[in-house]
Amino acid sequence: MLLRGPVQSAHMAVPISGADPEILFRAAGVDLVRGDRLLLDQVSVTIRAGEHWALLGPNGAGKSTLLQVMATHAHPTRGQVDVLGRRLGTVNVFALRPWIGHVSPHHRVDPQRTVGDVVLTGLTGTIQLVPGREATEAELARAGAVIDLMGLRARADARWLVLSQGERGRALIGRALMAQPRLLLLDEPAAGLDVAGREQLLASMDELRQRLPGLATVLVTHHLEELPASTTHSLLLRDGHVVAAGPAPEVLTTELASACFGIPVTVSRHLGRWTALSSPRHPT
Repeated sequence: MLLRGPVQSAHMAVPISGADPEILFRAAGVDLVRGDRLLLDQVSVTIRAGEHWALLGPNGAGKSTLLQVMATHAHPTRGQVDVLGRRLGTVNVFALRPWIGHVSPHHRVDPQRTVGDVVLTGLTGTIQLVPGREATEAELARAGAVIDLMGLRARADARWLVLSQGERGRALIGRALMAQPRLLLLDEPAAGLDVAGREQLLASMDELRQRLPGLATVLVTHHLEELPASTTHSLLLRDGHVVAAGPAPEVLTTELASACFGIPVTVSRHLGRWTALSSPRHPT
């Protein structure tokens, strides 16, 4: 059942043959060209079940483009990409997408829908509830568990138009969880949040990762302060190429962050959370 032990899903009956089932995403030497622009340049990364990746870099680094590849919404121009053990270009991507939760701040929502309604649309992957389709008792129980996990029980009947930005973000994560994905992609989920909203979101992310140990996540952000303490790995992108990738404590360093963002920054960690501050400049 959702939120108890490893992720379970009816989707998992589809075989992932000839591959390590622990590897959920692998890119090898990936280039992505649009027009005359090289958006991704020889990107290689492997994401395994239970890993929680931070994808960081300055504006235009290629973060959202790489996330689109992970979501199977973009294909590489060169190189190889395997998603859930299947090679992009040789598989029907619509058969893979039920296992991939993709949370975007640009997701369209009917403003009159409640939090409960929005979460339930994750069962069908639609914007609206499907007419004539009644959720089962098990599905309603799962929706309730997801709403609780995201800290929205008191807002379950609140309509979208009265929700705060943080509540909307957590509701969209809950919606993505209803399909019980193996890979959850989060595109700048803390963007535009105040401190309280950000901290509520990050606490929910830490709880989610603890309760679903088989789930892998990738979180895109510009800011180290927006990373949950449960982050295990990080990939730094600059101008479409990988500056560094690997365990978060080895990648989120002063030297590598400065190289990634192109300015001197000092990275520190306290109580499991990271911060990055501009390093003081000394007169020559």
